Amino acid sequence: MAHRLLKIHPKDNVLVALDDLKAGETVQYEGKDITLIHDVPAKHKFAQVDLHEGDKILMYGNLVGKAVELIPEGEVLTTANVKHEASGFTERTGQFQWSGPDVSKWEGKTFMGYHRADGQVGTANYWLVIPLVFCENRNVNTIKQAFMDELGFGHQDVYKSYVQQMVDLYQSGKTAEIETLAFQETELAQQTRLFENVDGIRFLTHEGGCGGIRQDSEMLCGLLAGYINNPNVAGATVLSLGCQNAQISILQEKLNKINANQSKPVIILEQQQEGTEQEMLAKAIRKTFLALVDADKQKREPAPLSKLVIGLECGGSDGFSGISANPTVGQVSDFIVELGGKSILSEFPELCGVEQELINRCVNDDIATKFSSLMRAYAHAAEAVGSGFDMNPSPGNIKDGLITDAIKSAGAAKKGGTSPVVDVLDYTEYATKPGLNLLCTPGNDVESTTAMAGSGANIILFTTGLGTPTGNPVTPVIKVSSNTKLAEKMPDIIDVDTGPVIAGEKTIEEMGTVLLDHIIEVASGNVKTKAMQLDQADFIPWKRGVSL
Repeated sequence: MAHRLLKIHPKDNVLVALDDLKAGETVQYEGKDITLIHDVPAKHKFAQVDLHEGDKILMYGNLVGKAVELIPEGEVLTTANVKHEASGFTERTGQFQWSGPDVSKWEGKTFMGYHRADGQVGTANYWLVIPLVFCENRNVNTIKQAFMDELGFGHQDVYKSYVQQMVDLYQSGKTAEIETLAFQETELAQQTRLFENVDGIRFLTHEGGCGGIRQDSEMLCGLLAGYINNPNVAGATVLSLGCQNAQISILQEKLNKINANQSKPVIILEQQQEGTEQEMLAKAIRKTFLALVDADKQKREPAPLSKLVIGLECGGSDGFSGISANPTVGQVSDFIVELGGKSILSEFPELCGVEQELINRCVNDDIATKFSSLMRAYAHAAEAVGSGFDMNPSPGNIKDGLITDAIKSAGAAKKGGTSPVVDVLDYTEYATKPGLNLLCTPGNDVESTTAMAGSGANIILFTTGLGTPTGNPVTPVIKVSSNTKLAEKMPDIIDVDTGPVIAGEKTIEEMGTVLLDHIIEVASGNVKTKAMQLDQADFIPWKRGVSL
């Protein structure tokens, strides 16, 4: 019974099923027998005591909902009998005290990274080609086609040969055989990179830069400036049309704001000034090639773990995420902070209900006030268009046990560990202070990971219970599963499995140790994440309207 159900916090009045529990089954907790009224699927919750209409539902020691009807002892919690409710928040109270974890295992430990002139250290070495406006997307893609295969950055497509087999069958009059044609994955020869110290060229097309409100273009320039400044980037080629809202001057202003001493090469070409499209593209390709020659001269050298900047993300979450994967990532965040590094916790809609705890962890009143203001403004913006944080859980979240946003948030916040909050960053602001930083982003996976890379993350930890392929163009994304079933079902996207925590085979600290050791291997270039192997490079800027 010990590994079939769990009470997360002593204050909780619900229990979590760690295994599928059947209607009529009697389970025991703290010496008391509880007979289950209906089936309780693994990851879902059931009432430990009778919950009457209006009663508060507590998980992780937090208010996560209220009963909208009588929920008898042993009854499963559903969207029909539970409504989202979360605690309010006020100003910072008391002085937060923190005792960091033992990190003696990693003292003096290094990773092999790319040292930049400003003191940052990259875990990869990419060149960027980016448009300031969507009008330049086609030109960016033209440059991509010219470079990728010729420089050895392209990927052979196993599915092309599969289609070719279908073509051959069709042309031979054997169309009926296509229905049963088996796909056979073949080992394709790796292309040899011309520049062995350059991990790739990333082409970040987008749909912004003009048309919308001016603030969207301002923020886009801030985001792109953050990508250029990211330590995993050697430099960039920027294409501008000329007449758009996202002007070159705004990008340069944002670059100077992030890093006044920015010395990376940035090639900027404006189509309306250059003449013909052919002339501009030839110039862009020529200058970019010569810049890659210089970028290839940079080599990995030892760097202390304090140079790691870890983004903390979750997506496709399930009812186990807040028990296994997220606390494991939180443990790693605490390790990194104690070692002098930075971590970034984002997804503000998924901090709903835990605001007061985070406010109390802020190192001063100004930071706490900034967090409160950003949270309230975001919540009001969502409500103004007829939505709200309570609508954040996706159908997949709900199906796998996260039936209110407060339940989802209480588990999601575990990614931030227990350390003090040293800074609160608005969208596109860059992380500069060692310690835990809070970054205002949507809960949307790609918008959030896109933002963390733009704020300086050189590694991203991404927990998932349902499975998602999300990656990032410049920052390695390590996918962490909350359960072993997922890791076995989708081994092509999962890097580290925290299912042993659910099985009672490993503690959170032990699992955190495994994950940090894996981070060091990825940061050193010894291991490619599954997202990197799949060439999954997702990039979606946040249009500051409302996106949950």
